[in-house]
Amino acid sequence: HRGGRESNSELEARIRSYELAYRMQAEAPEAVDLSAEPAPIKSLYGLDAEHTATFGRQCLMARRLVERGVRFVQLYHGAGSKWDSHTKMEANHSKLCAAVDLPIVGLITDLKQRGMLDETLVIWGGEFGRTPMSEKGDGRDHNPTGFTMWMAGGGVRGGHVVGATDDLGLYAVEDKLHVHDLHATVMRLLGIDHTELIYRHKGRPERVDLNEGEAHTDLIERFSEVS
Repeated sequence: HRGGRESNSELEARIRSYELAYRMQAEAPEAVDLSAEPAPIKSLYGLDAEHTATFGRQCLMARRLVERGVRFVQLYHGAGSKWDSHTKMEANHSKLCAAVDLPIVGLITDLKQRGMLDETLVIWGGEFGRTPMSEKGDGRDHNPTGFTMWMAGGGVRGGHVVGATDDLGLYAVEDKLHVHDLHATVMRLLGIDHTELIYRHKGRPERVDLNEGEAHTDLIERFSEVS
């Protein structure tokens, strides 16, 4: 069918899309089958405990996907849960933290022991922080003005802290990083100069950082200019 229609780029793109879908379906069953993983690895991710097993499986599956060449993997935790704790924050967050801490440590440990951490950037974060003042007696409201994210591997300087909030934890007051700075830094770690990453939108050239943001090179272990 493609013969004689080589100039039709949309047809070629559709064929490639179908072929990619087939390859994904053919490879996926083996990639997500955790039965072959040894018991110590499952234990490392917390699969042998009920409260860590769900997120532990996600983290172990992420390692298997990265191991097989998947470039970007995104994990979610707490769908329908109480991370957004406007009430009962201490009770909710205590359970949620206990569910993710061990699997996260397991993932980073496993990546490192397999020699994969240097080339795998792990980013942890959420939508926003929580306010230091009480809401409804035992909850906290949204706080976009001061919150924490962390990164590991992928060329990031280990054990390095950037910035600080005020004494109450409400506002970032030292070495503040805008989300556009974070995006620019992540792209630099991926080997991309964010100032050159341009796409067309409504006939105009646009940048993903809305023409703002700078790579925070102090976070990068081995900084070099991107050519």
